[in-house]
Amino acid sequence: MPNVISEIEDSVALIRLNRPEKLNAFTFAMIDEIRSSVERAASDQRVVGIVITGTGRAFSAGLDAGDLQRSTREGALEPGPGASPEELPALFSYLLRVSKPIIAAVNGVAAGGGFVLAMMSDLRFASDAASFTTVFSKRGLIAEHGTSWLLPRMVGVSRALDLLWSSRRIDAREAFRVGLVDRVCEPARLLDEARAYIRDLAANVSPRSIAVIKSQVYRHLSEGLAPAIHDADRLMKQALEHPDAKEGVASLLEKRPPRFERWHGGKA
Repeated sequence: MPNVISEIEDSVALIRLNRPEKLNAFTFAMIDEIRSSVERAASDQRVVGIVITGTGRAFSAGLDAGDLQRSTREGALEPGPGASPEELPALFSYLLRVSKPIIAAVNGVAAGGGFVLAMMSDLRFASDAASFTTVFSKRGLIAEHGTSWLLPRMVGVSRALDLLWSSRRIDAREAFRVGLVDRVCEPARLLDEARAYIRDLAANVSPRSIAVIKSQVYRHLSEGLAPAIHDADRLMKQALEHPDAKEGVASLLEKRPPRFERWHGGKA
């Protein structure tokens, strides 16, 4: 069986990590497979959003022990095929630039690199059987792959320090309470909830608006208020000239579902 399984149903691309006997631990080759699956889904006009989950009882236990040992001998993982020259050297950082929503449907343990995959996703839905641990400090490592920047913005500085220092495991309910997780549901309902969220977007929201908003939010995190407002003003003028704005008003006045243009998956 392949280590990564992809399927498209309606407007949802489901990407499933598929090494259940190894708790879906990543090999270097598997990391490249995940990227290829995401990029195919991002460029498919049928797809409004992407859901990433794991097979079996884990989301992902992080980097495979053999490849982790290789990293301690040979150094940090270099960007894989498809990486652009300006890409940040952090695992799964390209997800922040994908112009479609990405939901991590965390079905079990998310540890180390699995934690990073969930963190780099736009939303995190967790089953009540899920758990999270950063792991890094227990391996003699540091807050790598952007965790020192993204995690405090999600959960606050002191909570981020706690999770990074202690590498303690937290369950889905605590993850929801501290703001790491957006929804918690029964295991049998996890994928249904994630798919339903994407399908609701597909039925009611402009895919181009989603893409522009995602780009805005991540760029504006590192900008001041004034530059962000000026950028939003520029983007608003562009939006008003786009056919989706006319369709949004027409669907409101005609009391019908909107028929927005499909999104090509390029840069917003």
